[in-house]
Amino acid sequence: MSTRFVLASASPARLKTLRAAGIEPEVIVSGVDEDDVTAENPGELARLLATLKARAVVANLSDHATVLGCDSVLEFDGVAYGKPGTPEVARERWRMMRGQSGVLHTGHCLFDTSSKQEIRELASTEVRFADLTDEEIDAYVETGEPLVVAGSFTVDGLGGPFVTAIDGDYHNVVGLSLPLLRRMLIEVGITWPELWRSQKPFTYDESVASTYDDTRGGPTRAQAAAQAVNTLLHPTTASAVGQRVLELAIGTGIVGAELVALGNLVHGFDLSTAMLQRAKVRLPGHVAAADAARLPVGDRRCDAVVAVWLLHLLDDSEPVIAEVARVLRTDGVFVTTTEKSDASRYADGRGPNDTRSQDALAHLVAVASRHGLVLDGATTFPGPTRNTGDAPTYPLVRFRRI
Repeated sequence: MSTRFVLASASPARLKTLRAAGIEPEVIVSGVDEDDVTAENPGELARLLATLKARAVVANLSDHATVLGCDSVLEFDGVAYGKPGTPEVARERWRMMRGQSGVLHTGHCLFDTSSKQEIRELASTEVRFADLTDEEIDAYVETGEPLVVAGSFTVDGLGGPFVTAIDGDYHNVVGLSLPLLRRMLIEVGITWPELWRSQKPFTYDESVASTYDDTRGGPTRAQAAAQAVNTLLHPTTASAVGQRVLELAIGTGIVGAELVALGNLVHGFDLSTAMLQRAKVRLPGHVAAADAARLPVGDRRCDAVVAVWLLHLLDDSEPVIAEVARVLRTDGVFVTTTEKSDASRYADGRGPNDTRSQDALAHLVAVASRHGLVLDGATTFPGPTRNTGDAPTYPLVRFRRI
């Protein structure tokens, strides 16, 4: 049986840590108000917050899952410090911390609904900070990073050069102790390799749809994607008149709406009811439920088909490409993202994936050629900046129906 593994945290650093270790969790943000929670000491505060997060998510589940809640607190001179929130507070903290040591506590709560087990643990790591100048502190605060992280610093981001030593688990300072999590999973009967082999297929339900735009770069990335798509749809001014665009996996309609703003007539299909509820607000009367491999469209009826962030999710992209070829008129175009996973991996400082993705360019060219589609254009657009400070560059390609 597959294990539904849920991360009850909005932290991109925790998500990145799990992904780098081979785990792709479902993310459900708990909504716990951390400011109203108190405890007898910083370590207990971190553990209590992690427990409240896990329980809040479990309370709203409709089926079984293993839920991980985490929260980090910096202990400095016996006082707990979370996110500073404002530049003034962040500057004050760094002037206090520079040249000194603190303890980063991360509370972990693992709740397995099948066995009804709840395990609460705490991992603590000593961190020594560099003796920063006032100018360095001001420059770091101006980046905005220390305002939104526990203790006003990161070890895996822009704050890395300001941490001179760590005594304990590095990943715990990032926000999640992998060795501790492994032991906790064993206690509920789950081995780490099980999560490699047995991930439940991702579902775009209401919990995902409600935060989808914000967690995928929001309007900025949508505009960048739409502008890149538009350059491939309309390589010349003359081609920009009267063309209809069919978008597959339209999601919340955030990219489709930007394409409309650029002068296109967009119709969209998706299988997720939760996503379509949002898309129909942006594109009223122009979205419907449909499988991209079985489109309710006649042969040779479409001028252009667009797929952004679809093919890399599929076990087999050929049925979708074959369907695109069926509905495109002669000389019609198919515009799609490609190499999505590798672009993200490179931005995270990792190498390419050894497993061939269904959106790999060589694979797409070979499959497309079998269905009368020829590669004849390409461009790129930027994604949001990662924790490494790098932004992925996403390739976009155009195939023409011959």
